[in-house]
Amino acid sequence: MANVSVASVSRALNGHGGVTAETQQRIREVAARLRYVPHSAARSLITRRTHTIGALLPDLHGAFFSELIRGIDLAARARGLHLLVSSSHGDAEEAATALRAMQGRVDGLLVMSPHADEAFIEQNMPTPTPAVLINTHVPGHRHAVVDIDDRGGARAMVQHLVDHGRRRIVFIAGPEANNDVRERENGYREALEANGLGANQLIINGDFSEESGFRAAQAILGMNPRPDAIFAANDMMAIGCLSALAEAGVNVPGDIAVGGFDDIPMARYVSPPLSTVRVRIAELGETAMERLATMIESGEDMVVPPRHMAGTELVVRASCGGSAPSRRRHAPPADA
Repeated sequence: MANVSVASVSRALNGHGGVTAETQQRIREVAARLRYVPHSAARSLITRRTHTIGALLPDLHGAFFSELIRGIDLAARARGLHLLVSSSHGDAEEAATALRAMQGRVDGLLVMSPHADEAFIEQNMPTPTPAVLINTHVPGHRHAVVDIDDRGGARAMVQHLVDHGRRRIVFIAGPEANNDVRERENGYREALEANGLGANQLIINGDFSEESGFRAAQAILGMNPRPDAIFAANDMMAIGCLSALAEAGVNVPGDIAVGGFDDIPMARYVSPPLSTVRVRIAELGETAMERLATMIESGEDMVVPPRHMAGTELVVRASCGGSAPSRRRHAPPADA
């Protein structure tokens, strides 16, 4: 209809030049009239690119994952890439199925999964596909790694509580298989040991949900002697604690101080505002996406970037006695 060759149409629609402005305008008008859309699958056979990124996350529910996806998507869109997101819902087979389903559909993978050990990666992730592992600790050099300094952030929170006179600090852990939880628990233990309070270690299991934080706080209220501080492995559980303590008429922070981890947007608006360890969640997603894009663009000469450790920041609010919001930056180890 435009009375030109297929090659001219291709150059005009892809913006590669080689056609006059008048011809390009005519081709675009005909394409619009026909409602023509380039066939992405056919195009990828020639370019060997889908311009799509796959992201596998352990869950899609909650403020943490919402912020993480936002950061990934912002960085992807800035590079003209689209995002395909899937969740394992805490199940290893679901994670494996999702990764296999993405093969051939994406140019690269972002993987955050508690199931992704070395054997899982070997079995389910195609070798040639560039990948960045987000807080997924697998030895080796085939994939890039972006981590959070969970251990250092937890140490900073516990040290703050100890510095303000708290001696019986209980830690509410998250899912057992989660590496973030193990690292945060290690930081909790290390801080108590460093302050001569190793004998006071007390850990209650949770699952990262508000409900589990609520139930944990109810159990804590029945302890004798009662703890004078609660450190939850994420903000959602800490918020559940605040609700249970308020329902029981317990003064926070007078009777029990409460701290969380992540600094989700809601943390500053609960009553009292929640002290927490800030992870710049959207920036974490952006960093992972930018590293993946660099790997993809390097083609066959792909170089895997060094491990990146995202720092954390102690944010003190009223829930553990802070009279005004204050922040203390915790520097992570250098890239490894």
